[in-house]
Amino acid sequence: MGRNYNFEEVTFLSVGTIGQPGNRVFYLWAEYLGEQLALKVEKVQVASLVQLLAQLLEDLARPKELPALPPIPSDLTYDFVAGSIAIAYDEIRDLIVIEIDEATADDDPASAVFGLTREQAAALAIEGTRAVEGGRPPCPLCGYPLDRNGHSCPRTNGHRAPNL
Repeated sequence: MGRNYNFEEVTFLSVGTIGQPGNRVFYLWAEYLGEQLALKVEKVQVASLVQLLAQLLEDLARPKELPALPPIPSDLTYDFVAGSIAIAYDEIRDLIVIEIDEATADDDPASAVFGLTREQAAALAIEGTRAVEGGRPPCPLCGYPLDRNGHSCPRTNGHRAPNL
């Protein structure tokens, strides 16, 4: 039976990575009323969340001063792996709500709901962008990440890249 976390108005919701580019693990880390929750997420989920937050924030009043988000601790352990992620705007409370369900085959997955101010959401979007862009640079031909040890680009069939 999965636990349901309801962090109505988070103290913080941070995003970050542990590890070196190419071997990084992405996390969301939240606190509410002294309780902390860590979720393991995929890079593509962070990128999508950033994009959705940016679109939502465009339609709302400009955030005021953005809070500093705490960095992800290097010894962080996650409570569950994120599956589906949804966001919405609660007009009555003026909060952006993020709901995340656990990625599991169980009939009763864990879930978490986070309520963020516009300022917290904007700070999360900025940090998420930094985390996503902080990895290996993409190949200009195929878009796959470039490794230090070389790159077998599918656009060149594994051979030397053409002169551009």
